[in-house]
This record gives sequence, structure tokens and C-alpha cells, in this order.
Amino acid sequence: MDVVLCGTHPKTGTASYVLVELKQWTRAETVDDELVYLDAYANPVLHPAEQVRRYCEYLVDSTPALAAEPATVSGVAYLHNASHKGVESLLRYSPTGYGQLFTKDDKSALFKRLRSLLDPSGERETAVKAGDDFLQFRHAPSKPLLTVAAKEIQDREQFVLLDEQQVAYELVQRAVERARANSTRTVVVVLGGPGSGKSVIALSLLGDLARRGYGVHHATGSSAFTNTMRKVAGHRNKRVQTLFKYFNDYIASEPRELDVIFCDEAHRIRETSVNRYTRSEVRKKAGRQINELIRVASVPVFLLDENQVVRPGEMGSLEEITAAAEAMDCKLEVVRLEGQYRCGGSAAYDEWVARLLGLVPEKPISWSTLATSPDERFTVNAADSPTGMESWISAMATSRGGTARLSAGYCWMWSDPVLTPHGKALVNDVKIGDWERPWNVKPEKRVPDAPQSYYWASDPRGFGQVGCIYTAQGFEYDWAGVIFGPDFVRRDGQWVAQKKHSHDPAAKKATEEEYAALVRNTYKVLLTRGLQGVSVYSTDPETQEFLREMGR
Repeated sequence: MDVVLCGTHPKTGTASYVLVELKQWTRAETVDDELVYLDAYANPVLHPAEQVRRYCEYLVDSTPALAAEPATVSGVAYLHNASHKGVESLLRYSPTGYGQLFTKDDKSALFKRLRSLLDPSGERETAVKAGDDFLQFRHAPSKPLLTVAAKEIQDREQFVLLDEQQVAYELVQRAVERARANSTRTVVVVLGGPGSGKSVIALSLLGDLARRGYGVHHATGSSAFTNTMRKVAGHRNKRVQTLFKYFNDYIASEPRELDVIFCDEAHRIRETSVNRYTRSEVRKKAGRQINELIRVASVPVFLLDENQVVRPGEMGSLEEITAAAEAMDCKLEVVRLEGQYRCGGSAAYDEWVARLLGLVPEKPISWSTLATSPDERFTVNAADSPTGMESWISAMATSRGGTARLSAGYCWMWSDPVLTPHGKALVNDVKIGDWERPWNVKPEKRVPDAPQSYYWASDPRGFGQVGCIYTAQGFEYDWAGVIFGPDFVRRDGQWVAQKKHSHDPAAKKATEEEYAALVRNTYKVLLTRGLQGVSVYSTDPETQEFLREMGR
């Protein structure tokens, strides 16, 4: 926020808070009710009144003291350089108590609005107390927000928890009850491979605990995953989206602000939450990210697959979490999910991938040798070319139903969109012979008729673009095509990692030893996105021959 004005209400004498959004705009026009186009920006931005309305709503939803008195909060947007003529279409926005627009032509109306909310003749001490109270408010999801979230998630719940999933569910419930009754703290770690149901457990518990009024957040280290969770779980009510956070959102949080935090994809935890955008005053409070996540809740729940670490600096592991929990005097409970609910529930495919990539001591084995059960539903295809791979997954999606996506190792440059006579377009960076396709859209970039990077895996428009590890990790689709690049090849019966062929800026900072582990995990993730089948292909002839042999 630009400004928060604190004072007393002229009629009630109680605290009153006005959030103010300031804009230096002189000309702007609406794209629709909520979006605004300005010449200075390439993409539309949020209407200022809508922006401040969301700030007010967020503040009330995340501050229990204000949730009890939501009318104490108001919002105004002030375009102090703009006249009515320059922003005429913006004035059609329907004003609310949380969002009202004023221009330089409305100065008297703005002053009148502020005087109706803040008593100019009130005692200074009372206004100062209102400001002091504001700075000391405890932040946590409010009960009204939790009620909305519970209904939203409940309406979408189609989860049936099985075996160890139900064990994990019950274990977290008991830990939460103990925490409330005896002020205890329990760290729960749920270990499981791709498709074992970790996120299903988290969402199911999130909905149930929200219904019962517990303060809960869901956090990840993945922009794509968090944005998709917000879209799925909060599609009809954007307030629900505020429950979905990032691991680095808790630097300045107070101890036990929450009852429960679900740390999904916990293998992506980093040493510190500080990044280049972290303000200097917040940096001083930063410690280890794992400690911040444990400290913020009575019951931190870590959902973890140690074989999905794909970037240098990712350090989420059972060993790290155990050490941190013990150092912070927390009880530790661990659940291992042995089931497989992705990849057709195929234990054979799990074993095939592990042996193929050298993740277990057993040697690689052909799919036909492993997949001998008459109930085997998963399909493996070794393609002769990227064209053949694309045709195969497309045909399978058409004939047997579902979604299809192509992904690849990060072995090609990733260009920004280019401007064409028809508008912005993606660049065909991934080139293999005469076959070429673009990567998915870069984060924070927009291209017509292509989904944002967050939604590449779930939006139908994602087919025809090649996904990378950062847009595929955490998601699933029915038919997966996986292109092995020159970064990971077979030589004399062994896998060899070749960092020189990587275009991943983060991975290239790793040591050779670290890179070998990271690239192996990368291909494990890409190979385990499919629900019904996978097609594999390598740009390297020796590796391609190996995949052809293993895929038959």
C-alpha cells in the first residue's frame, strides 16, 4: 500500500483505517471492468479501485481483529494527475466501501469522503492509538475467510484417501488437536514419490481444518504450482487464493501465527528466504527458511519427495527437517506413502523408471519384461523422432482420451517472445532436425493464444509448446512425451551428465557432482508426469538406441 491513514470514525468514535492507492497516471482506459491499459505498460494492469479493494479485503481476511469489525476498513484510489477526460472509462467502475476512485477533478469529493471516515477534530491520542494498534495486529486467516475457503474447497473435493494417505490425514488431525489442547508442537513429514497423493492429502486437510476454524496456509516454492493451486481452489472466490503462499513469505511472521502450514513440494525448500526483492529491514529478520516454516505454525506439515530436487540450493530433505525439528524442540512424526496413483498406478513403471535412470542398484530392463501383468494399464512408447513422439501422444489423447504434453531437458536457449505483424509470438527454440517447437511462455510474459507458464500443464493451449522442468514439476497430464537432450546421455553402459549442454542458468552454477544428481532427478520428474502413458526420445544416437531397447 502507498498510504494507510489511521484515526477515529466521526460517528462511532472507534478506530478507522483508510487504505490509499496513489497513481501518477494522466491517461488510461479500461479493457474490461477490472483491467486497464496504459501506453507505458505492455500488458494491462488492475483498475486502481479494484486494486485497493483487494488490499482492503486481504487485510480484513488476514487480520482477525479487523474481521470482527470489517467496516473499520475503507479504501480509496487517487489519480492526482488525471482529469476526468483522461480516464473517462475508468470512472464507470462501481464504487464500494473498499474501493472508490477519485481524480484531481474530485479533490473536494475526496476530502469529503475522508472526513466521513476520519474525524479531523478527534483527539490526537486516540488516532495515535489506532495507528499503534494497527501495527500490532496479529495476522492469521480470519474465520470469515476460512468459512469461504472451506465451502470452496468442499464443493470441489472429490478425494478418496487410501491406505497410508488416510494414516497421514489422521496423524495430522491428532497433532492439531494436541497442539490446541496442550500447546504442543509437532512436525509431520509425509514422504512419497510422484503421484503418491501428497497434494491430495494437503488439500483435503486444508478444507477440513478450514471448516473447523483453524488457521491454515498452503505453501510451496514453485510459482507455477502455487498459481495453479490458487486457480483451482479459489476459482470462484479470489479471497480463497490468499491461503496459498510461497515458502519465502514467512520471514517476518510471528511464532505460531498459524495452526497448520502445509509445505507442499518441500524438496524445494532453500537455505534462506532472502532474494533480490527482499527489503533491507526484512533481511535483518531472516534466518534459515526451514526454521521460519516450522516456527510459523503449531503443526508444520512437509510433503516431500527427495528425488525431485532439480535446482542448486534446494535442500528439503528428511535429514534437514529432522535436524531443524529437534533443534526447535518439536515432536517429529513421519509417514511414508508407498502407493502410486499417477502413471496408471503402475508399480512396474515406477521400477522401470528407477532402473532406467540408475536410481536403484538393479540394472535397466525393457518395459515388456517388467510389464507382464494382465492388469497393466500404463503404456510406454519409444519414439523414432520428435515428430513421431508428438504424433503418438496426440493420437493416444484422441483415441483414449485425456491431455497430452511434450517436455524436454533444458538444453536449448529460451527466447523472449518476438513482435510480429500479428502481435507477440513464441520463438521455436527447441530444434531437432527439421522439427522445431517453442518452449512454453516465460514467467511474467504474455503471448496471445498461449497460456501463462503457470498453466502450461493444465490449459489446453499448452499442447504444441515444450514444457521444461519448472512448468512440469508438480503437475500431471495423461500422455507425456519426454525428450532427452545432450545434457544426459549413455556412454559405455552408464549415464553421463554433460553440464556444458545445459541452458539452465540455475543448474549451471552447480558443481559437476551436484549437476549429475540434479539432471537425473529432472528426467525422473519429467518421466513421471503421465497418467496413462509416456513416449521417450533422445537427441543423442547412443542414448536413443538405449531408450529404444528399454522401451520395447
